Amino acid sequence: MRHLRWSLTRRTLDVLVTGAVVLTLMSCATQPAPPSQDLPGFFSGLLHGFLIMFGFIGSLFTDYRIYAFPNAGGWYDLGYLLGASMFLGGGGAGSRARRLRRC
Repeated sequence: MRHLRWSLTRRTLDVLVTGAVVLTLMSCATQPAPPSQDLPGFFSGLLHGFLIMFGFIGSLFTDYRIYAFPNAGGWYDLGYLLGASMFLGGGGAGSRARRLRRC
């Protein structure tokens, strides 16, 4: 019983130390300064998200990114998420189809 308690304590300590090291290393990461003031925003993110599969296929053969850098931050991310959800289906249609098949 004592060995089990020490094992759990040791494992918890290992996870906490690893987490602290990872967070410390992540705090050193920086992004380069944006080259212009005309950054992609919400509608660019929406378009890029909707064209995600074409962008991915293009990125396999060229030096093309499927995610704009630099972008305007949160609004671009929201547009990208919504665009990708619209193109990829969002999962709602699949659950509705499964529910209809059960009946």
